[in-house]
Amino acid sequence: MSNIKFTPLHCRNYFNNITLFSSFKSPNLITRYSFSNLKTSISSPSLVRSTSPQNENETQVPQPEVPKNLSKQSSWEAKDSEGNDYLYRLGKESDNMNIAVGARAGVIDDLFTGQFLGRDSDIVFDYRQTVTRSFEYLQGDYYIAPAFMDKVVCHIVKNYIAHLLNVRVPLILGIWGGKGQGKSFQTELIFQAMGVEPVIMSAGELESERAGEPGRLIRDRYRTASQVVQNKGKMSCLMINDIDAGLGRFGNTQMTVNNQIVVGTLMNLSDNPTRVSIGQDWRASDITHRIPIIFTGNDFSTLYAPLIRDGRMEKFLWQPNQEDIINIVNRMYEKDGISRVEVEHIVNTFPNQALDFYGALRSRTYDRSILKWVEDTGGYETLGSRLLRRKKDDNLPMFIPPQQTVETLLESGYSLIEEQRLVMETKLSKEYMKNMDD
Repeated sequence: MSNIKFTPLHCRNYFNNITLFSSFKSPNLITRYSFSNLKTSISSPSLVRSTSPQNENETQVPQPEVPKNLSKQSSWEAKDSEGNDYLYRLGKESDNMNIAVGARAGVIDDLFTGQFLGRDSDIVFDYRQTVTRSFEYLQGDYYIAPAFMDKVVCHIVKNYIAHLLNVRVPLILGIWGGKGQGKSFQTELIFQAMGVEPVIMSAGELESERAGEPGRLIRDRYRTASQVVQNKGKMSCLMINDIDAGLGRFGNTQMTVNNQIVVGTLMNLSDNPTRVSIGQDWRASDITHRIPIIFTGNDFSTLYAPLIRDGRMEKFLWQPNQEDIINIVNRMYEKDGISRVEVEHIVNTFPNQALDFYGALRSRTYDRSILKWVEDTGGYETLGSRLLRRKKDDNLPMFIPPQQTVETLLESGYSLIEEQRLVMETKLSKEYMKNMDD
């Protein structure tokens, strides 16, 4: 109560019906206070009370209360086309998580969209950075099979220009083939060469203790890839590795509700790639970018047939021929000084082996050098403290990689072949469980 001068109590008639401003209501609402019944000091706030007008016939017209805004500089209470404000929509969304809203011009909080941040500054893109995959770890020169490159590049480009083509473009590319043939690795090499920033999932994420969670996760990852295109101006895609391990039906495999929801979600994405919901209400302006999807697996015949039908999924069988295998292995051994002729000799010595066999063969040659390095560090008894609890100025012994020769590579190859044979022939489960069927 400002601008009020108090006088002695014998002048209390002077104070009757003074118009004051209440601090408990809006300044636009006027409240009348009477000081006629003051018995003690005027400084006591508890003695101030409201009285009725002097004229009993006089009526007061109630004035409408002005709604209180959160802030004059915020647009969180702006109404959408349906009359709902942003906070209302945010509260209705599933799990009350909205990570797709940042300081975007014309959306919310224009106060923070200054030129120094850019007109489309995104306050939560650090989260999406952890979801997408970068390929800084792919250092060196690798060989990409031309047939593999053509199929993946064509699928990605077709989906990004689907609106310009007068044909139906399948959203999903299914790459299948034998184990260890480099399906995932070759795809990542193509992503790195094209500058694609993908969102990569595994079959282990297709099941959950909560019904519907994997389906929502797929839709959320799909929208995340769309946000990469919109906010970063980079191509993106959704890749699910080993999908038949999560959705395939093998013998008496139990079919769960989540399996059905995941299949239904993927089929719906194929049919409506630009309308993807993660639980919020449908809005006409909520259009996502068309994001290509890539599957890898070993046997797509175990998947639900309507999911892999023509029109939804384009299928590609990856079987590297002898020339592809030699070129890939040659590029792998090139930095070790192994010539192409020697690579051909190694490949011909171990025929019918997957590409990962030749990578494991080279890795096996490091075993002796690693054991020697452990001895140089003080033995295995002190290895833990030397590796994890050493001081900053305490340097470890230098590791010297082994000198690769054809003889050592062949020796490692024969030991791997022997391990494969023992696994297939020595079946201890039959020894331990006599009644188990073959």
